[in-house]
Amino acid sequence: MSADRTHGGCDALGVPQHDFSTNSNACGPCPVALAAVQAANASHYPDASYADLRARLADFHGVAQVRVLLAGSASEFIFRISAWVAQGQTARGEPMLCHAPAVSLPEHGYGDYRHAAQAWGLALATQPDHAQLVWACEPSSPLGQAHHDWPTDLMGPLVVHDSAYAPLRLSGRPSLNAAQRDQVWQLFSPNKALGLPGVRAAYVIAPCALQKSVQRQIEQKISGLNRLAPSWPLGAHGVALLHAWASPPVQAWLAQCLPTLRVWKSRQMTLLENLGWQLQPSEANFVCAKPPQPLDLVALRAVHGIKLRDCASFGLPGWLRLGVLGPQAQAALAQALASLSQPAGVSI
Repeated sequence: MSADRTHGGCDALGVPQHDFSTNSNACGPCPVALAAVQAANASHYPDASYADLRARLADFHGVAQVRVLLAGSASEFIFRISAWVAQGQTARGEPMLCHAPAVSLPEHGYGDYRHAAQAWGLALATQPDHAQLVWACEPSSPLGQAHHDWPTDLMGPLVVHDSAYAPLRLSGRPSLNAAQRDQVWQLFSPNKALGLPGVRAAYVIAPCALQKSVQRQIEQKISGLNRLAPSWPLGAHGVALLHAWASPPVQAWLAQCLPTLRVWKSRQMTLLENLGWQLQPSEANFVCAKPPQPLDLVALRAVHGIKLRDCASFGLPGWLRLGVLGPQAQAALAQALASLSQPAGVSI
């Protein structure tokens, strides 16, 4: 597997005992959402139109139902919209480009943005204003920071706001206000916020425009993206997850998690700082940190059951991303790091 397809979570050794490598909500899984997923009836196909689910999500966000698109996962939609941008413009009644469509990527971001662009032959734009597709993730991964490289006109290129970690924001403010977010394509994948990353399900809220001509263009994009979707992009468990996500009890549970995560994050950052680690600022439930000397991540995983996320694939060699975990996992991390600091266990 190439470096840009590296992920956290389970590996050949199974589920890590203390998994700092993912950004899942450490307070989870959400009991209500978990019960809904476990009760899902997988002996039947979901409604192929997903009418009830789309209506529920539209009501949750206060938008028209036509603006709701469903996806098998955030990664599935990343590849689908990249494919749509790569299609010939003449087939969509748009001016023919004299060169390949271009995509604007965050300096450090999820590898599937770049992988999808490469798979579909998209060029890399030097500036977002020169791109047909702009990716923005906020809070970003792996840094958990604000996105700053927005295009001048949010409705000029096709701007996708990856909101995977927006529900897990622990500090700071979004860089776009509500009216500005309404101008971009908002991608939601709430499985991490619910502590259920193994359930794959996502959805998108398309932009809303005041001008009729622009609104017609958006509707054409929605139609094109829906045509590229497979039949039944969501199975019964994904439908159950998204239904639960849009319910008041689940949203109340998530709100109650955030103060706990803030306390755990502060404690975890203090632990690392006291061990001499360098920390990047982060507004989310994870942080990038650089140890004072290289760590033997293989030994940390195999011997101590602790997995950290190497950030080399994000363009940050030497840095590690650590999801915020609870006190027990933090104590295990401290003990393991103390063990590895012994001369025989150090990997130089």
